[in-house]
Amino acid sequence: MNAKSFLSPAEREDIQRTIAEAELQTSGEIRVHIEDTFKGDIMSRGQEVFKKLKMHETNEHNGVLFYFAVRNRSFAIIADAGIDEKVPEGFWEAISKEMSSEFVQGRFVQGLITGISMSGEQLRFYFPRQTDDKNELSNDISFGE
Repeated sequence: MNAKSFLSPAEREDIQRTIAEAELQTSGEIRVHIEDTFKGDIMSRGQEVFKKLKMHETNEHNGVLFYFAVRNRSFAIIADAGIDEKVPEGFWEAISKEMSSEFVQGRFVQGLITGISMSGEQLRFYFPRQTDDKNELSNDISFGE
């Protein structure tokens, strides 16, 4: 199994729809990136991908990346500085815990949908959607090697 074949077309659509729905609540920008594997520290690799996807260039520095490595069976949530300045301690850990409980049961897509939905629900308090809000980043899932 590799990153590109990990999700069916219907699962990709479900995830992209969830991103769009979450972003209707917040000006935050959410992306998903899936790779086959990584070496080293997952947070460092997630931060590299975050920059590669130019997620640090949003107006409010409020991008969130859900990064996954299929073969490593690992994930990380990377948030931009604007978010980290505002959310309370434990914010991402609570979301990670909910996602992990789904992943352990083999429900990868549901875990991801849960994490994205929780992020949108919570970020609306810190980054409410504005009437002139624009979708700054693609909702498409990106894939690496």
